[in-house]
Amino acid sequence: MLPTLYIARHGETTWSLSGQYTGLTVLPLTDHGQNNARHSPVHYNERAAHVSWLGSALDRDLVEWNYGEYEGLRTQEIRAKCPGWKLFRDGCPGGESVAEVGARADRVVDRVRALQEDVLIFSSGHFLRVLAARWLGFEPQAGEHFILSTARLSALSYEDGSVATLKTVEGRRPSSNWAARLQAASSNSWSMN
Repeated sequence: MLPTLYIARHGETTWSLSGQYTGLTVLPLTDHGQNNARHSPVHYNERAAHVSWLGSALDRDLVEWNYGEYEGLRTQEIRAKCPGWKLFRDGCPGGESVAEVGARADRVVDRVRALQEDVLIFSSGHFLRVLAARWLGFEPQAGEHFILSTARLSALSYEDGSVATLKTVEGRRPSSNWAARLQAASSNSWSMN
């Protein structure tokens, strides 16, 4: 069986709204983000942000890009210090390079494909864009060409048995088994340590 990897991006936060790079900083959802999440194909819970069911465990490979010195800054603020900077080309000083994020994405892709079953993961925008690029066979830098809206579910899959595809899933919710797992995950506390 060729698996489908469902990827869910978290809901809107004040920093995602303002364009600030939010790597490892945990922020609450805005009111709009909470409303969006309630009406999206998956219900988001900030504590479940990086939950995957690759063995029903939290997966450190799914955390957002570590922006290092650029955490909390906007692109224009970064480019004032480093003209011409591009996240998907240059990475972040004191944080992760594009290759490091790509290596994490590759590990996730390998584990999902080995499972031979559908998987649902939750993460953040830039990591998921790199994951999509790697699933599709592109270099990690190609993630800059994908836009994944907040509180949305997308699917990485196959067409005709071999060609990988990316599509937005509108109006669909994960199976009741996934919903039960999400509910269980949201009731457990966890830390990123």
